[in-house]
Amino acid sequence: MKISVRVATIDDAGQIASFQEQMAWETEELKLDPGIIGAGIQAVFEDSSKGRYFIAEAEGRIAGSLLITYEWSDWRNSWVYWIQSVYVAPEFRRKGIYRTLYAHIQEIVNQKDDVAGIRLYVEQENYTAQQTYASLGMDGQHYQLFEWMKMH
Repeated sequence: MKISVRVATIDDAGQIASFQEQMAWETEELKLDPGIIGAGIQAVFEDSSKGRYFIAEAEGRIAGSLLITYEWSDWRNSWVYWIQSVYVAPEFRRKGIYRTLYAHIQEIVNQKDDVAGIRLYVEQENYTAQQTYASLGMDGQHYQLFEWMKMH
């Protein structure tokens, strides 16, 4: 199966929103507010400093997507790209979609002197995703994520 990766366009926003709604339900049984997720995706397309979406296509369809966002690291005097909002459609899982997306992001990072690396966070009980990330050489041993989110 041929897999291609491209930068997402505003025309992909509906599919990205659908993927995010499915991912939130699958991983956390969380129902996202379509208005909020739609506005959040729109905000990325309107302001590239917020991030950039990438789309994987296979068999003439959108098979998966992810978002990269940017963190400044004073320790490295470089940017770190965070992979977020990863989703692969169920019928395309275990077929190299995420591996291809990840390799594409790695290639971008390797071409930029001002980007030190890639990070992501994963839901603690999503063991399948954790195994995938480890198989790609990502290391989850250094940090544990803590957060505080304001309730809406």
